[in-house]
Amino acid sequence: MASLQLQLSFGYLSSSCRHLPISTFSYPSISCANDRQLLFNRIAPVYDNLNDLLSLGQHRIWKRMAVSWTGAKLGDCVLDLCCGSGDLAFLLSEKVGSNGKVSGLDFSKEQLLMASSRQHLLSKACYKNIEWIEGDATDLPFPDCYFDALTMGYGLRNVVDKRKAVQEMFRVLKPGSKASVLDFNKSTQPFVASFQAGVVFTTNQYLMKSILLYVSCHKEWMIDNAVVPVATAYGLAKEYEYLKGSIREYFTGNELEELALEAGFSTAKHYEISGGLMGNLVATR
Repeated sequence: MASLQLQLSFGYLSSSCRHLPISTFSYPSISCANDRQLLFNRIAPVYDNLNDLLSLGQHRIWKRMAVSWTGAKLGDCVLDLCCGSGDLAFLLSEKVGSNGKVSGLDFSKEQLLMASSRQHLLSKACYKNIEWIEGDATDLPFPDCYFDALTMGYGLRNVVDKRKAVQEMFRVLKPGSKASVLDFNKSTQPFVASFQAGVVFTTNQYLMKSILLYVSCHKEWMIDNAVVPVATAYGLAKEYEYLKGSIREYFTGNELEELALEAGFSTAKHYEISGGLMGNLVATR
């Protein structure tokens, strides 16, 4: 298994995230719930395969949208919070280029090991600008007003203290910078379907949108009858049963906007995507 490329050269890192040589790992104290941390460690080996299978590959489109909303550009210093196996961090790296800097932070050591392994396998020049840090989303080891952009994909829903996590996002972003938070959408509408006027869909595109619209209106049924059975084949049924409860307990789009504004963001807008199946909060400091 590839070792982590942890170049913790920041002078501002907290005592819980120590300076270590390359190819070693830091083990800060993490206040997030242990059971959630262990859950993501267990699913790490099959996380990417299941994402592709369960989303019909659409998660790649949603993640590109999330990165675009940040406005990240060449030379920027950016953060992917709750980075998991690194999908958003890699996309951010391509945006900021070799002269930019990407920090990928997660509380799961196993997910970070997968991200580091992918970094070495992909061997893209700009990916050398990524460093992986094990840490707590509610106690970020970075100074105030440090990052030019921030992403968080499928992470906020799993943080115990969501309010504190949003406050930390606000703290580490520079004024005028954006946070883009992608996750399942907790829609207040029984059926969300808006087709853009004048857009012509091919048969496959129309079919895909129809499937996603159906899934968005029957999330819990789909989790019970599609997600969990697939996860069972990987021996992870209990881990993915957690998904249904986490969505039910998550915030609506309006609640996410209010949460961001309360944390100090100047503007906050939540977008429903893929027929309301997913949602993306864009908040500007």
